[in-house]
This record gives sequence, structure tokens and C-alpha cells, in this order.
Amino acid sequence: MRKAKPKKRVILPDPVFNDVKVSKFVNHLMYDGKKNISYEIFYAALESVKAKMANEERSALEIWKTALDNVTPQVEVKSRRVGGATFQVPTEIRPDRKESISMKNLILYARKRGGKTMADKLAAEIMDAFNEQGGAFKRKEDMHRMAEANRAFAHFRF
Repeated sequence: MRKAKPKKRVILPDPVFNDVKVSKFVNHLMYDGKKNISYEIFYAALESVKAKMANEERSALEIWKTALDNVTPQVEVKSRRVGGATFQVPTEIRPDRKESISMKNLILYARKRGGKTMADKLAAEIMDAFNEQGGAFKRKEDMHRMAEANRAFAHFRF
């Protein structure tokens, strides 16, 4: 490689929970640099989760982290051309990419949901992911199913 690897940017923890993961999630949630609005949406969603899951002994932040873990894929398929044919090759995912994919999927399926506000939709998706259902969890299951179906091409890994 001629050029040096770009430096990883340091992401500061969020003001309420003092957690870097929350900041990353809010950055994914943000549109047009409106970070304050993203924080408001996220905190409102966690409040809603806390209210709806009052019987749970965990805090809303722990429920959110568990939900993220539940929608985090372990393997993905990548297209690889070998001798004129394109194969879907299952590959392991790097830890930072795993985290990013899970956050993006959770937000994507929250946006697709029906509901009044984004905070309500996000809260509903978080609770579904916590209970191992909903769009984001289904997406992870589909990724794993694809990788399992194409396990025969794992030797094409690059």
C-alpha cells in the first residue's frame, strides 16, 4: 500500500449515559448534522422502552444493548468472481463492522415501521429486537441463512 491507513476518529461518549456506543448509534440516526434532535429521539425512545417494559429488571440502556446484540450478524456473504461465475462467499465480519451493521439495521427497520414519531418507532423496534423478532432480527437471520446455504463456497474466501 502506498498511502497510510486513515486514522480512526475518536468518538466522545454521550452526555447522559457516558457511553461511546450510544454516541455511535446517535451518529447513525442523525440527518443533516442535527445531532441534538437525534439525541432527543434516542432518549425519548429509551424512556418509552422503560415505561413499556417496567416489569423487566434491567435498565432501558441494558435492554437497548441486548437488542443490539440480538441483531448483530456474525457472518455475511460477499460476491466473488471465480472463472466467469459469481459465488456468494460467506465471510466473518470484523467487530467494528458488526456493530455498525447492527445499528444501521435497527434504525433502517425502525424508519420503515408504522407509528407516530420516530422515537415511538425506534422504541418498538428496540423492544422487538430484545424479544428476538422484528425486521432487524429477521435481516440477521436471513444473512446467517444465506451464509449457511453457501457454506460450500467458503474455500473461495480471500
